[in-house]
Amino acid sequence: MRLNELRDNPGARYKAKRLGRGIGSGKGKTAGKGHKGQKARSGGAVRVFEGGQMPIYRRLPKRGFKNVNRQSFVVVNLGTLQAALDAGKLDAATPIDAGRLVETGVLRRTLDGVRLLAKGELKAAVTVEVTGASKAAIAAVEKAGGKVVLLGGAPVEAAADTGSEA
Repeated sequence: MRLNELRDNPGARYKAKRLGRGIGSGKGKTAGKGHKGQKARSGGAVRVFEGGQMPIYRRLPKRGFKNVNRQSFVVVNLGTLQAALDAGKLDAATPIDAGRLVETGVLRRTLDGVRLLAKGELKAAVTVEVTGASKAAIAAVEKAGGKVVLLGGAPVEAAADTGSEA
């Protein structure tokens, strides 16, 4: 095969309709757009224009705001971790972090971080490195003999003790 022999697959591109080539073509004169009016002009119709009445986006009340700095976390439950450990996808001896969870197929992506929640039961002693975790999940991991490390901070045991000093 040579470069001059490369072609698209048959049907990959279709020929555009040739408009305005005389009335005998069936698409001549007004080119299928009827006579005059806003929709016959180039630029077409304004989508939000409602014929002069107050548009719905101006009639309805506006509430709240969209936080552009909001972070989205992927949730991992303890039951999911235990299932992955039982299936042999994860090893309890090595720390479990977001990269390993994606690598082994437990998660598809990490978004802004991983949050550990307490749904399900964890039997193995593992070290879990996550962006956030619920108190119940931390307690369950520690009960199983493991520990939770919050990324960007100290291990959770030390962080939990600092709140009672006031």
